[in-house]
Amino acid sequence: MSRAVLSLGSNLGDRLAHLRSVVDDLREVLVAVSPVYETEPWGGVEQADFLNAVLIADDPALDEWGWLRRGQSLENAAGRVREVRWGPRTLDVDVVSVDGPDGPVFSAAPELLLPHPGTADRATVLVPWLDVEPDAMLPGRGSVRALLGALPDAAAEAVRRRDDLVLAP
Repeated sequence: MSRAVLSLGSNLGDRLAHLRSVVDDLREVLVAVSPVYETEPWGGVEQADFLNAVLIADDPALDEWGWLRRGQSLENAAGRVREVRWGPRTLDVDVVSVDGPDGPVFSAAPELLLPHPGTADRATVLVPWLDVEPDAMLPGRGSVRALLGALPDAAAEAVRRRDDLVLAP
């Protein structure tokens, strides 16, 4: 078993279609799909708001590197260009965490840091993750609910749920 938590984001082009492309590609291995959220960008680069979501998928054929390659392939198919760090993008697929047969997977490889190092500080990941897994735990960091509670109130309030946008039936 290889269970992954994936964070999706898009702020260029047809943002919803880019997120849906991931859901469509992973349909056979999806366990859960969060609602869609709209969030302001961060990182200091002027750009449009993002649509964000979290998926949980389970595929015994993939390890953590397989999840990374699958996410990168989906980004490439959406025309992702990496020109500016934290800049605008058609699609961002982050591997947040992976559980393997022996429990949580940790990686210090520069190409794949697990769990994803920014997760604990990002309401854009924590809020939708709690929608699909209320008792979620971020390996090595603790309860996702507690991590979200430790953020400033403004961080969670800036993550706006978009019930008018649906990723999966």
